[in-house]
Formats: sequence, structure tokens, C-alpha cells
Amino acid sequence: MQTIEQTLSAWMRESFTQAFPETTIHGISVVATNSEQFGDYQCNHAMAVAKLARKSPRQVAEVVLQHAGNHAAVERTEIAGPGFINIFIRREWLESALVLVDEDVRCGVPLVGHGKTVLLDYSSPNVAKPMHIGHIRSTVIGNALDRMHRFLGYHVLADNHLGDWGTQFGIMILGYRHYVNPDALSTEPVEELERVYVKSYERSRTDPAWLTFARQELVKLQAGDPENRELWQRFVELSLQEFDRIYRRLDVRFDLVRGESYYNQALPGVVDRLCSRGIARESEGATVAFLEEESLPPCIVRKSDGGYNYATTDLATIESRMSEFHPSKIVYVTDERQQLHFKQVFAIARRLGITADLQHIWFGLMRLPEGTFSTRQGNVIKLEKYLDEAETRALAVVQAGSPEMAPERQREVARAIGIGAVKYSDLSQNPQSVITFTWEKALSLEGNSAPYLQYAYARIASVQDKYRAQFPNTSLGHCVFRLEEAVERTLAIAIVRFPETVIKAAESYKPNILADYLYNLAATYSTFYQNVPFLKAPEGIRESRIRLCRVVANVLKQGLSLLGIETPERI
Repeated sequence: MQTIEQTLSAWMRESFTQAFPETTIHGISVVATNSEQFGDYQCNHAMAVAKLARKSPRQVAEVVLQHAGNHAAVERTEIAGPGFINIFIRREWLESALVLVDEDVRCGVPLVGHGKTVLLDYSSPNVAKPMHIGHIRSTVIGNALDRMHRFLGYHVLADNHLGDWGTQFGIMILGYRHYVNPDALSTEPVEELERVYVKSYERSRTDPAWLTFARQELVKLQAGDPENRELWQRFVELSLQEFDRIYRRLDVRFDLVRGESYYNQALPGVVDRLCSRGIARESEGATVAFLEEESLPPCIVRKSDGGYNYATTDLATIESRMSEFHPSKIVYVTDERQQLHFKQVFAIARRLGITADLQHIWFGLMRLPEGTFSTRQGNVIKLEKYLDEAETRALAVVQAGSPEMAPERQREVARAIGIGAVKYSDLSQNPQSVITFTWEKALSLEGNSAPYLQYAYARIASVQDKYRAQFPNTSLGHCVFRLEEAVERTLAIAIVRFPETVIKAAESYKPNILADYLYNLAATYSTFYQNVPFLKAPEGIRESRIRLCRVVANVLKQGLSLLGIETPERI
């Protein structure tokens, strides 16, 4: 099944080719318009072709439309402005398209990723540190991309690449031996590990002997000392237990959970290959890849003391992933501070012959009004506390709005609303925007928010219940769509744009495109709901409108699911 945008784009490409066969034209497509006065879709390529064809853009558009002929989906076309081709969709075709969306469990979304493998690297918390709200962006953005790619037919491998190795573990092990509180470790293990680390780190800054001992512990760990390895493994296991609890609350799952340590043995081989191929060479005792051709600064792949850094580990990780999984794309979801790092890693990987499409999807940092989060300043908001607060505030709203609901059900609905609000407050914004965190904004239950969309879905469920109660022996399966009011047509156009929206959101790695679409769909439905009768409409019209409600509900449910947000039937 093609999207309407794909169908019309193919029609326009063929029309341009027939009109100007001597001209090589690339990338001709149509786009959805923002205003119905300019049609439903628009093609803007007459301006680009005009120079090649030595005609005015309007003349080009006229010739193209002469060759276009009739299209089953198109009622009429018009030329606007300097040469825009405005396309208006035929009502009968739109009614037929609604049937296809209604009868398809995928709401018309094609499997454009079938046969392709994409590896998504996201979340990636550090061992022995509790997850805080700074981790929410990578986790929910990555998971939304994960869900969308799976839905589009890609074979997705979600990899949680843990920070489980490095110099901090020498400090951690030494601090554990001196400062750990066994009782605190048994009740809040990761918070206790973080406390121990901070205490040990602070001492290392003022006590040279302590720092020396910490380095010795690190060397022993790297050499495979059984006691240190056992402690390190315990740190990892305790951290994973806490991470998994958070992920279950967020309904996030991974196919792989591999830390940096998984690739340790491959690091010397990576450096050897870089040197043998002339990609890296020794410089001032270190081994360095020089990237002048890519206009990038040098990248150290082995330090002068023989140690390796994150670039080396990431290169080993890419090689391992290519060998084991053969992905067509590897996508990293991290914050903006790692842009240079991944530019360097990708440049080196391409020199090594890596052919996969390597993408770094960076996002803006989350900040407090007074500045950035800092563990040392003590202003970090733990992610679990954030989720607790979200559910608590949502529960108060549910209890006030539905006091007759059973308490257990109230808590379940509050969980869906609270977690949904947390996710949507992030996903509804451009990933590259900086988010200034406030409780009021993050947990808003009004306006452009997940609760607004969840309520729209629940309201449709209520309408359908009322219809079934009043007309128990009527089936919607055989009723036809009848788009007689302008608002019905507007709503139908919004519905059939769902497939192309999902594709755009996934291909551009921007979940906010889908979030914006769902909000506009719900707002359009609200106008529809307020301006036309449903249950009191004449027979036939009544069934068409109830069926249209059902399609909106299905699209809202599917779209929110792709963002990782639940849709309770009752709120």
C-alpha cells in the first residue's frame, strides 16, 4: 500500500518526465499543504525545471498539467503564484481511502523498511549511577524511533550500550572498600554506590596517595584480578536491576545490553588495523588518526600510556555490529556534546570500509532554570522520583474527575497518564531544542499534552459506547463513508496523512513530527465533534460519522503507541 503522498508524487514525476523528456529531473514530489485554500497537496518543482526548460515556471506547470491527464484521486488542479501546482483530492476517492485505513490494522502504513536491519543505540546509562531526568531524552527519543522503525518493517536491534568501564572504577573499588554502608547497599544499592564514588572521588582530588591507590585498583581490574573483577561485576548487576525497574515503568525494552567492556579485547586489533592502513600513526607517544581531509581535528585512538579511549571502543563496537548483524543503518541517540566525537568516529569508520549509514541523532540538553544538572551540586532529579511525581499528580486529576472509578483502576489510569505526560513533554519538541525543566511544564495535563490526546481517545470510546447502547443491532462494517460537511473532509484528509507522517518522523529521526500530527488530528476531531450531530444525525450519516470517529480513535491509539504512550478507554 502506498501513501497518498507517494501516489501523487509518482504521478507528478511521470507528468514532468513526459512534459520535458529531454530534461533530467530529480527529486520531484508533492507535499501536504498547510492551508486548504492551496489544495490538499502541492508540487513546487516547476520553478527548478523552468531554468532547464527555458520557460517561465507557470508555463512549465501548464505543460506538466497538460500531460498529467486525470488521476483517480484528484478532483482538480490549479496553478498558483509563480508556478505552484495545487492538487485537490476527490471526495469519492477520499471516502474509499478511509475504508482502507479503517480495515487495515496498520492504519495504511506501508512496510517501507522490510528486509533492512537498523541498529539503534540509545539510553546508555553509566553503571553505579542512578538514572536521572537527564537520561529521559535519550531513552524516550530512542524508544520512539525504535517503535516507529519496527512498525515500518525494519528489523530493529535496540542496544543499550552501558558505560561499564573506565578510570572511574578504580576510584569506585577503593571507595567501596572503605566507605560502603551495607544497609544502604541492600535498600538503595545504586544510590549508595554513587555516594561511595563521590566520596572517593572528592578524596582523590586532595589526597595524592588515595589517587595512586585508586589507579592501582584500576590496573588490577584491567589485568583481571579476581577480587576486583567480582566487585566490578557486582556493581554492574546491581545497576542493571535498578535500570530494568525504570525501563519496565517506561515500557522500554532492549534486544541487546552490552557495555563498553564487551569490546575490550578487540581494541588492540582496531588500533593495529588503523596503523597498518595508514589511518593512524604515532604522535608524541600516542597513536592518532589525523582527519584533515574531513576538516576535523585529530582523534587519539591510543593514549601515550597505552590506554584506549571512547573513540577506540566505538570503532570496535561498529566493527562488531557490522560483523554480527550486518545492519544497513546504525543510529546513535546521545546529547549534543558528542557531536564532534561521532563525526570523528564515523570518518574513521568510513576509512576502515564501513558501508552502513551511520547516524548521530543528537538532542539538546535538559536544564534547570538556574542552570545545568550537576551531581556534585546536588541538584540532580532522580528519574524514579520524577516518574513517581508524575503519577502522583495524575492520580489527583483522575480522582477529582472520576471519583466513582475503583481505586485500583484510578491508579492504573494515573500511571498511563503520568508516564504519558513525561514522554510527550519531551517527544513533542524538536529533539535538538534545549529543554528547560519545570515540574509544571513537564507534567502539564492540558494543552498540547499526552493527557489531551488520551482524553480525545477516551471521549471517542464513550461516543462509540453510546452508539452501541442506542443502536445495538446496527453494524458499522457495511456502512459507507459520506463526507458531506467541510469539517468531515478536513478530518478525512488528516487521517489519510497518517502513513506519510510516520514515515517522515522515522526517516528524519524526529518523533515530534508524529506528536504534532496527533495533536492536530485531535484538535480537528474536537471541531468535528462540536459542530455536527452524531447520534441524532439521520440514519446513514449517523453511521458514517460514528465510523469516522472509530478511524480517528484507531489512528490516535496507533500513533500514541509509536511514541510509547498508552490510551486508556476511560479517564
